[in-house]
Amino acid sequence: MAKPDDALIFDDTGDAAHQFTRLTAIMECLRDPESGCPWDLEQDFASIAPYTIEEAHEVADAIAREAWSELPGELGDLALQVVYHAQMASEDGRFDISDVLRAINAKMVARHPHVFGDESREKSAEQQTADWEAIKAAERKAAGKSERVGVLDGVALGLPALTRAIKLQNRAARVGFDWPSTDEVLDKIVEEARELEEARDELGPEELAEEYGDLLFVMVNLGRHLGLDPEASLRAANLKFTNRFNHIERELEARGKAPKDSDLAEMDALWNEAKARKIK
Repeated sequence: MAKPDDALIFDDTGDAAHQFTRLTAIMECLRDPESGCPWDLEQDFASIAPYTIEEAHEVADAIAREAWSELPGELGDLALQVVYHAQMASEDGRFDISDVLRAINAKMVARHPHVFGDESREKSAEQQTADWEAIKAAERKAAGKSERVGVLDGVALGLPALTRAIKLQNRAARVGFDWPSTDEVLDKIVEEARELEEARDELGPEELAEEYGDLLFVMVNLGRHLGLDPEASLRAANLKFTNRFNHIERELEARGKAPKDSDLAEMDALWNEAKARKIK
């Protein structure tokens, strides 16, 4: 394969198609065995995968902060990850970026018969979600991925644990495996908390970790019943904690102190001050 020429690599003009071609050419050059970047040449699918996940989270972070000026750059970083994986696959003769784009284009058309086919567009979003899952199940069966297409098949193992928990629970709920209201979920939380306490006092670290996981799983279920996204809720709690602890640090600095020079009582008072000011 001929190397991309400099005119393409350094041409910062042009439309989206040109810029995407340019990105694939840059990636090809970075992976060139003779003149490429040593770091890029050392990478493989396994070593790049964590960066792919990290870049997706940075996109979500920019959106959560409404940092719209940063979002193009973060989306570009994520797009690079797709091109990176496709380039490595192309080198191995597995597939290339055209196969990646062809696959997603075909999938989007097939999974939206109410847009690209003859089905009615009057269905509710809930019904469209159910149809989407039915189409995915049919695709898995047609691809021969499993003799038995289970309700939970296809929920990716690599998802963040909170996100995967809610997806698993949503799948199970669609076939009726769900508590009818938040009352039962709250009762279960109390039960799991007691079991965690017993494990702390009587059992080993493995059993303790198992009970802690059970409690987290039920907490996710409560969020689902309340119509809340666990990831978003915890992200907001993390931000609130960060901002309130920053308040503690600023106030201590004004007193000529750092947190290590303070004590819990003083810092707790400053925390309550931050709460009273509704710092979030």
